[in-house]
Amino acid sequence: MKTAFLFPGQGSQYVGMGRDLYEAFPQARARFEAADALLDIPLTRLKFGAGGDADAEAEALTQTDVTQPAIYVHSMAVMAVLAEHGLEPDMTAGHSLGEYSALAAAGAIRFEDGLRIVRLRGQLMAEAGEKRPGTMAAILGMGDEDVEHLCLEASEGSHYVHPANFNAPGQVVISGDVRAVYKAIALAKERGARRALPLKVSGAFHSPLMDYARDGLAMALIKLDIQEPRCPVYLNVTGEPTTTPLEIRERLLEQLMAPVMWSQTLQNMHADGAQRFVEVGPGKVLSGLVRRTLGRDLETTPAGKAAELHGLAEAVG
Repeated sequence: MKTAFLFPGQGSQYVGMGRDLYEAFPQARARFEAADALLDIPLTRLKFGAGGDADAEAEALTQTDVTQPAIYVHSMAVMAVLAEHGLEPDMTAGHSLGEYSALAAAGAIRFEDGLRIVRLRGQLMAEAGEKRPGTMAAILGMGDEDVEHLCLEASEGSHYVHPANFNAPGQVVISGDVRAVYKAIALAKERGARRALPLKVSGAFHSPLMDYARDGLAMALIKLDIQEPRCPVYLNVTGEPTTTPLEIRERLLEQLMAPVMWSQTLQNMHADGAQRFVEVGPGKVLSGLVRRTLGRDLETTPAGKAAELHGLAEAVG
């Protein structure tokens, strides 16, 4: 039975994330401490809510330039524990930011290099959101093509809205200028969407509004050392597997402004033999998307908390 490791992106963060891992596993603690030594922010203190101001720390964790390294480090701390117990994937994929975690887990990039680039990516995306403000919305209960047509209709002049995440059948996130996104929300409700609601985000991710971040990320990706991964990594932009460093580099840049083909990724992983999906990192969002996309018969296993990792370790003896 093949096992796919899935890595979450933004939206899975919460105050206190990783504290139990830090306390239970020396391999995880080493990852947190390495991150604090490398970064210019007290990442572990912000993640754990150790500063005494829960509201301020919760707000800090929603900021893109903090959220991205926070989730990456959490996933990589979990991977260190899984690797110690001999648990390795047959294939990996990550949602948006999680693609960098998936590449590190597969040995394509070093932990430290991935941390530096996701910190930079978060900073650049935050700046892009300030330069050209935008937003995102979730559209539930409409087909992919219907959402695509709706976005075309809602876009006018210099105000654009585009599909950003094809998360599961009947679950698409759209992204773009505020006016166009809210027009699309209204149109979706008129046309029978089960729900159409704005998301609390700091920018229009995976849309052309991220163009400001492109050059800075491109320069960083040129310098990024990418090795051939130990297993196939399924890419956001195509939904297809690759083990080619050149393609990985190109697709990571495209991913900044292109939609995440997540439901297609899951379908392709399943078609290639994945019967078990392990969600490596905070939250259980991706496990839910597996069930929505592939059905409830497949095994989904959360691996983000100490108790869950203890259970996995016991299962493999």
